[in-house]
Amino acid sequence: MATAPRGLAPLLAALAAIGPFSIDTYLPAFPAMGESLGASPVAVQQTLTAYLITFAFMMLWHGALSDALGRRRVLLWAHALYTLASLFCAFATSIEMLWLGRALQGLSAGAGMVVGRAIVRDVLDGPAAQRLIAHIGMMFALAPAVAPVLGGWVHAFFDWHAIFVFLALYGTVLFLAIYRYLPETLPPEQRQSLRPGPLLRAYREVFSHRGFLALAGALALNFNGFFLYVLSAPAFLMGHLGVSPQGFLWLFGPAMVGMVVGNFLSARLAGEVSPGRTIALGYGLMLAAAAANVGVNLAMEPRLPWAVLPVGLYVVGVALAMPSLTLRILDLFPQRLGLISSCQGVTQTAVNALTAALLAPLAWGSALTMAWAMAAFLLLGLAAFALRR
Repeated sequence: MATAPRGLAPLLAALAAIGPFSIDTYLPAFPAMGESLGASPVAVQQTLTAYLITFAFMMLWHGALSDALGRRRVLLWAHALYTLASLFCAFATSIEMLWLGRALQGLSAGAGMVVGRAIVRDVLDGPAAQRLIAHIGMMFALAPAVAPVLGGWVHAFFDWHAIFVFLALYGTVLFLAIYRYLPETLPPEQRQSLRPGPLLRAYREVFSHRGFLALAGALALNFNGFFLYVLSAPAFLMGHLGVSPQGFLWLFGPAMVGMVVGNFLSARLAGEVSPGRTIALGYGLMLAAAAANVGVNLAMEPRLPWAVLPVGLYVVGVALAMPSLTLRILDLFPQRLGLISSCQGVTQTAVNALTAALLAPLAWGSALTMAWAMAAFLLLGLAAFALRR
């Protein structure tokens, strides 16, 4: 097919956005939830942990299930479960019930992101697939910025229970949109077995494939050069730059704009410039941004806007290269697009978790050490990409 089916890009973007919406929308209500349920701040924080554990676990399986059962069926079941889990959270009367509800949300929320990548490659290839992934990325970039604002307004007019009612409505709308507008993109004759033996061999083949490890590692490491700043946002913005708690837009605004611009450029270059050249342009921007970031922090004390502009430019490079890198990963195993999409997601999640647990606390001591850490992530990503053959 030369073009994407009408409405596919916004639908897949909305499916992928359910992940950040599930995390960010209820953050403004943490104090109210603790007071309502008689729970400590640490116990409320564990609702996020319960969600992330099951989210990461099921990310490994959504794709394989869709390879065997079909994309549409897996998405329908996942969003039906998500809607019920959200209602369970809304009517929770104890922190333990909320932990369980959040764990059930995590089991289902990652399906849209994983299966969506496989759907893109089911229906398109080449420049058309690159454009579709880029368009999805442009729309998806808005979710982390919009979700906490929506959550704050819902909480202000109602209470924390209403946030989960809102998420249940979101899940319901997605379920109906999938049922009404999303055709099955994986024919029955192309489906794969869920028998343990063949399935385990397939996972082993992917995770031992040098090309997959190199490309997925490059994608994850490139992104982590920016994600380091997300994880370190309180220390970076409030500690090093003196920004108020209401001023986090200084970081997330340039990042959101960078994500939109990078994906826009990728879509415009698709078919005009080869994927290899597009990736090279992305790395060129990332190298320039990382070098400028280190230079600025060596030359002056960290201050706005100079401390955040290189981060925004870096995100442009990340987003420019991401669609082409994603397609190269998917094309390694065209018969198991769902499974390899899952494996890519797990690789990204593992690198994120390692950075959150160990590397970000080591780097956020100063703006300069954070700049060096960004450069180190980029160089590791570039080295991984060089080893792809």
